[in-house]
Amino acid sequence: MERSIEELPVLIAQTGPLNGQRWPISGELIVGRDADCEVVVADRQVSRQHARFTVTEEGVTLEDLGSKNGTHYNGQQIEEKVLLQDGDVVQVALAQQFVFLSSDATVPLTLEETAGMPLKQGRLRLDHRSRRVWVGKSEIIPPLSVAQYTLLEKLYHQGGRVVSREDLIEAVWGEESIYEVSNQALDALVRRLRDRLAEVDNAHEYVVTVRGHGLRLENPT
Repeated sequence: MERSIEELPVLIAQTGPLNGQRWPISGELIVGRDADCEVVVADRQVSRQHARFTVTEEGVTLEDLGSKNGTHYNGQQIEEKVLLQDGDVVQVALAQQFVFLSSDATVPLTLEETAGMPLKQGRLRLDHRSRRVWVGKSEIIPPLSVAQYTLLEKLYHQGGRVVSREDLIEAVWGEESIYEVSNQALDALVRRLRDRLAEVDNAHEYVVTVRGHGLRLENPT
């Protein structure tokens, strides 16, 4: 039995020239600069045939087609085929970002309908499927780096409670890095995150340092 279009996995363009467009994946979907590709990204950074999405028995796979500037999957450049999971982020060169959803029926209708769990109300809001961030009505573009987003998300889900520096380092760099990552590295990441948030709202400090304890998110309603 054929699946309805709402049941098909879907690719949604985020930041880039195709922002907001979507493509159901029913077989094979090639992304590239060539006009014959199913998803055309008219940017010189993108190869003529750059990357391919393919429906298999296991799910949808992503592979780079020998592109010059690479294809990234959740922030890591891929060398071999990868099996996509719901909410994975794909970056084609530096030109276009996509988010993969396992079914078009799972696409959030609003920012508050992410993964069936309402987002906390506040001026700053996250969409964890696509890793997009809004402050008020303004989206942070270009998007935060993976490390910046991970740090912000860890603070966001604590609802204003203080998070220790050790827990933040573990969230961003992994458990094995707790004793290897310096406080200076965390401080530098926090500064970059604050700078990105200030680009859209420089009147409020969202990431607050609680001396001797850690950091917390100040997210006004």
